[in-house]
Amino acid sequence: MVGVCDVNFAQAQTVAAELNVKAIANYKDLIGQVDAVTIAATTSAHYELSKFFLENGVHVNVEKPMTTTIAQGRELCELAAKKNLKLQVGFVERFNPALISAQEKFKKPLFIECHRLAPFKPRGVDVNVVLDLMIHDLDVILSLVKSEPVKVEAVGTPVLTKTIDIANARIEFASGAVANVTASRVSQKSQRKFRLFQQNQYLSIDFGSGEVNLLTKTGEFKNDELPIEADAWSLEKGDALLAETKSFVQSIVNDTPPVVSGQDGLVALELAEKVVDKIDK
Repeated sequence: MVGVCDVNFAQAQTVAAELNVKAIANYKDLIGQVDAVTIAATTSAHYELSKFFLENGVHVNVEKPMTTTIAQGRELCELAAKKNLKLQVGFVERFNPALISAQEKFKKPLFIECHRLAPFKPRGVDVNVVLDLMIHDLDVILSLVKSEPVKVEAVGTPVLTKTIDIANARIEFASGAVANVTASRVSQKSQRKFRLFQQNQYLSIDFGSGEVNLLTKTGEFKNDELPIEADAWSLEKGDALLAETKSFVQSIVNDTPPVVSGQDGLVALELAEKVVDKIDK
């Protein structure tokens, strides 16, 4: 780690002192000093910053959503490919130990239900709740269903800001899978629940607590007996951001595709925009 750069230089100095690295005021001064950067700025700044570093030969790990528009996201993907650079998008739930522990159970999802609720925080309000919160679940769903969305219905409304603060979307996929996704940033309590139904199986994941519950039908019903096997496990939350960063570094060192590629970020952004378009109509 070379340094910490922040428009709030006092903050950069504080963090840099803790980590015994340089404090940098202007991100352009990083060129020549770094091979890779993590961009955790406000969403409206993602495009400008990511483009600058990619143009200057620096690998980029950019927070979600990767950009505010699909055109910008597509341009970054094309630029990374042209420069042979790694472009990773920070969908941290992909590195959640609870999701990783259950991945071998996912076969052919038929119905998925997600609730991502959070109390209001001023950070992140430069974008609507679909791009701020729901997009996390949209990315996870797309990674599991592996099918094109063919129909989107959505409702939403502003509550505390001038943009959408609570939203619900129903998404149908070419595979036949259906997802019902709810996101709110005006709730009293936090909740990050993910439920998946498939042939003979139900799986629920609490992204917050790390608890996983699995019910599997093991035979046919006879004499009112329920041939169901129940399994449950709980994992410590761990540091998913650290895991994400380590994975990014390894993709550079080993020259392997990032776990969450720029293309993954673009596909999630495209679906999020379809949800927003339905709400705005």
